[in-house]
Amino acid sequence: MSACIHPSILSADFVNLEAELARIGGADAVHVDVMDNHFVPNLTLGLPVVERIQAVSPVPLDAHLMIADADRWAPLYADLGLDSVTFHAEAAAAPVKLARELRARGSKAGMALRPATAVEPYLDMLSELDMLLIMTVEPGFGGQAFLDLTLPKIRRARAAVDGSGASVAIQVDGGISASTIERAAEAGADVFVAGSAVYGADDPGDAVERLRVLADRARGA
Repeated sequence: MSACIHPSILSADFVNLEAELARIGGADAVHVDVMDNHFVPNLTLGLPVVERIQAVSPVPLDAHLMIADADRWAPLYADLGLDSVTFHAEAAAAPVKLARELRARGSKAGMALRPATAVEPYLDMLSELDMLLIMTVEPGFGGQAFLDLTLPKIRRARAAVDGSGASVAIQVDGGISASTIERAAEAGADVFVAGSAVYGADDPGDAVERLRVLADRARGA
């Protein structure tokens, strides 16, 4: 299967968000970064705005919740009908229960790990997840440089997923561009979040396709 490209609207023009969404109609999903200024030192948007984005988006929504008390809030995002909801392992008291709750409410369940969070403690719950997000920068701000130190963790996650037989996508988020996507793909990622690399291009739709070609080439797809 081809690589999935999820443009992040964190790099889009929020004043013209509906038009910005229309520019990425060929993407597999739109990545919506929800930040609460507690779990990360930044504040973006919340449930009411995500609900409106869901109503007008031409592609499915992939919500990345960089928020505290994920056990309480993440199910409410699933209730909006989002395609996938990703919570941070570091912010969840009961990650297995939460993943099951997201699925029960109709969303795919994703779990994110910060760069310094080891993947090994969570490998036994792979069957509870639809996606594992390996952060390739510290969460909180766009435009950061890709951290190559996360590549070994991506490789370990890929080996664990392949060995388990579970159908779990491995997503990477942070510093993904034409110059870094191949390294992440070679390591085993198959879903790629890209913000400035897409919305900083003259033609965001073309940028999505170019990133997909690069990732597929690196993955041998």
